[in-house]
Amino acid sequence: MKPIRFYYEFASPYSYISMMRIEELTAQHGIEVIYQPFLIGPLFKDVGWETSPFLIYEAKGKNFFRDIVREAEHYGLPPLQILDEFPQRGLRAARVALLGMAEGWGVAFSKAVYRRQFQQGLPIIGESDVKAVMSETGIENVNEVYEQAQGEENKGRLFEIVNEAKALGLYGAPSFVVGDELFWGNDRLTRAISYAQRD
Repeated sequence: MKPIRFYYEFASPYSYISMMRIEELTAQHGIEVIYQPFLIGPLFKDVGWETSPFLIYEAKGKNFFRDIVREAEHYGLPPLQILDEFPQRGLRAARVALLGMAEGWGVAFSKAVYRRQFQQGLPIIGESDVKAVMSETGIENVNEVYEQAQGEENKGRLFEIVNEAKALGLYGAPSFVVGDELFWGNDRLTRAISYAQRD
C-alpha cells in the first residue's frame, strides 16, 4: 500500500472539497495520507500567470464558478461561498498548517480554514483571520504558535515544499502523488486511492 501525498492550496475550492473527503475515503482502505499545504502562486508565475487561470480565461472562469457550486452540492457540503476577493491569499494559513502537521493539529486547522472561507464566506488573508481559526481549532498559546509559524525556519520548509511541487511537475491544486504518479483535481482523488492500493 503506497501513501498519498496530498498537495492542497487554501485558495482552491477544489482543494477544499478534497480536504473534506480524503480522510474518510483513505481510512476505509488503510491508506496513509501525507498532507502538504503549499502555494500554487509560484507555479503560476513560472508560466507567466499573475492570478488564477479561472480569472484569466473568461469561458473557463464562467464554468469554474458554476462547477464548484455543483461539486460542493454533489458531495453534501454546505452551499459554497466565494468572497469578492478571489482567490484568497493563503500564505499565512499555509505556514500555520505546515507547522500544525508536525504537531498533530494541522488537518483540523486546515479544515477550519476551508470552512471559514468556503462555508462561512469569511476572509483567511490577515493575521487576525488566521488567529481566529487557530483559536477555533483549540490551539493553545495562539500568538506564540503563530509567530513560530511565520518564522524563518518554517518559511524555509514551505519554500522547500513549493520547490518539491515544481520538481514533481505539479500545475494545479489539489494534486495527489502516489509513488511517481501524479493525479490532478478533486475528481482524481478516487483514482489516486485505487492506484495507492496496487502492489
